[in-house]
Amino acid sequence: MGELTDKMKAAGNKVAGSVKEAAGEATDNPELEAKGKAQKAKGHVQDATGEVKGALGDDV
Repeated sequence: MGELTDKMKAAGNKVAGSVKEAAGEATDNPELEAKGKAQKAKGHVQDATGEVKGALGDDV
């Protein structure tokens, strides 16, 4: 995957994670809230991966 692909997936995971986290908070569902936080964290990792690929080139 290239830099742009990683960043697009990261953005999707961050948004979906935020929605799940908010829904978990609103419905007092700690499991859903935790899943949302985990998905947001995954998005941050993907974003960092995209940054590295951008700095080193998409061949990484």
